[in-house]
Amino acid sequence: MKKRKLVLLGLLTLALVPISCNEDFLETSPLDSISADATWADGALAQAFVFNVYSSLGYGGFEEEGLSSLTDEAMFTHSGRGVNVITEGSLSPSGTGNVNIIPQWNELYLAIRKANIAIQELPNAAFDDQALKDRLLGESHFLRAYYYHQLMRYYGGAPLIDTPYGLDDDYTIARGTYADNVTFVNDDLDKAISLLDGKDVTPGRASMLSAMGLKSRVLTYAASDLRDGPTASAKSSVIGGYSNLELVAYTSGDRDARWTLAKTAAKAVLDATTGYKLDLTAPASAEDAKETYISIAMGGGSAVGDAAARSELLFERTHSPLFTAESNWPLGGIHQGINNGPNGYHNWAGNTPIQQLVDDYQMMDGTDFDWSNPEHAAAPYENRDPRLAATVLYDGAPWKPRPDDVAAIDPYDEIQTGTYADGSGGIIAGVDMRDSPIENWNGSRTGYYVRKFIDSDPSLVDNQSSAQVVPWPFIRYTEVILNYVEASIALGDEGEARNWLNKIRFRAGMPAITASGSDLLEAYINERRVELAYEEHRFHDARRWMIADQTLGRGIKVMKVTATLKAGATPRAPYQYDTTVYDYTYTVVDNNDNETRTWDDKMYFMPISRDEINRNNLLIQNPGY
Repeated sequence: MKKRKLVLLGLLTLALVPISCNEDFLETSPLDSISADATWADGALAQAFVFNVYSSLGYGGFEEEGLSSLTDEAMFTHSGRGVNVITEGSLSPSGTGNVNIIPQWNELYLAIRKANIAIQELPNAAFDDQALKDRLLGESHFLRAYYYHQLMRYYGGAPLIDTPYGLDDDYTIARGTYADNVTFVNDDLDKAISLLDGKDVTPGRASMLSAMGLKSRVLTYAASDLRDGPTASAKSSVIGGYSNLELVAYTSGDRDARWTLAKTAAKAVLDATTGYKLDLTAPASAEDAKETYISIAMGGGSAVGDAAARSELLFERTHSPLFTAESNWPLGGIHQGINNGPNGYHNWAGNTPIQQLVDDYQMMDGTDFDWSNPEHAAAPYENRDPRLAATVLYDGAPWKPRPDDVAAIDPYDEIQTGTYADGSGGIIAGVDMRDSPIENWNGSRTGYYVRKFIDSDPSLVDNQSSAQVVPWPFIRYTEVILNYVEASIALGDEGEARNWLNKIRFRAGMPAITASGSDLLEAYINERRVELAYEEHRFHDARRWMIADQTLGRGIKVMKVTATLKAGATPRAPYQYDTTVYDYTYTVVDNNDNETRTWDDKMYFMPISRDEINRNNLLIQNPGY
């Protein structure tokens, strides 16, 4: 008590000391923030503000739970994350399921607000560097367009807000039509293209080509079946019953004109730059094609592969190897390997490929894979499209050196997702199985692991003490080629479509496509599927083509591999994949232990959460919910 009285007395004495002799004592600035005036008076601070607008992009597609697991590309291994709420169709405004995979309405508007502040302040900013002003303004218009394009493709037309609200403003605003949203976004992108023309290209930052690529995507989506009201209504009685169809589709206008705009926007990109190894006049060898696609996936961010493949990237999310606070669980970005790699490497097997994806990779001669063909069924991973081996890890596939505690079990560094005869009447469980002797809770449920985007540098250990810096491809050149092909098919220019489609095929080591009519369209749909696997396109493509009931709504098929000893053979110890010792049987079965998928046409659009609807009484939820 005595010490406390002394402290109080000291404070009282200090309070009585006159300080009027220096009134500047009261003129202080906060040490933990920067004023708006200071921000827009300094080029470096203004740039830091715009960098914060980029931060809402998160890890791109390198979150722990991937959009691929809401499609017929993959399934998410771990239960209890709300994934099944979306894939089983039980989502609603009151229960939207997993909020880490789908960009949330409120998060996107927070990002848009930051972009709006930059767009409002930069034209009159006090710093003198006009080139920097133009670049930052162009980037801000691009980012606002990107976040609005996310709202559009998940939710439909959104309220169009082009200025930051103040505290006393009226926040109620009706949703814009889908057509109005497309116009708004394209206006932003045209401004970005103009402002960024001639500016330096910096990995991770928007460029003129980034804006041109996004414009190609937005216009391709706008011309698609789901966004053409009459077409969508004819294909779905649910959509046909919407009273406010204009929120999610064009209800009038010339669809061919929209396809022409999409084709023109894509061709502008193709004329402005080139991608990677798209000048071949015949198919590459299988080995060269596989290495090409590993290089494309690495994006110049690995010691493995050709760094020149970075030329594919029109807009990417870059990563730093630094292990910082943002790297804590749940891990994203720099820990794509631990999130998705095999459990025999102490990884977590997050978003594992399903059989339907594997089956859609053709044979090397361009014919479809067919389980009823005995040769195909006996060796399902041989003589396949080389993109399969660059994308998927399957039983027997070579991979990185095992960790020290696993090397004795598998000194050959091969994926083990099967069960193998031990020669004594028992079986050996593969080290990457769910009942692996290493970890029996992180194993794949499908018999596969993803390879794409996991750094295959053998010196990089996939655990929490190391990091990969592979960039996430928000937009890449080959996507724009595919957009151009799609528009060409829609407009009847099949020769041009085949020409560009076969540039991709030759790079992949695959023969030319010669199909026409509906067969050409089906070939294109499959080509886009395997080329862009795990790049967050299938979720949207299956919807905009309105084939989701036949694709995303299918049950999950998985692979079971068993190996029996050939007569008189001695088992390999330690086990090694060997067709001279073992007979392998590949059995496709239904997944019954984690998730049951269904499809309801309301799922063509994501529901806006009840909280957001309640915040704005003019905001109308998606009609299907």
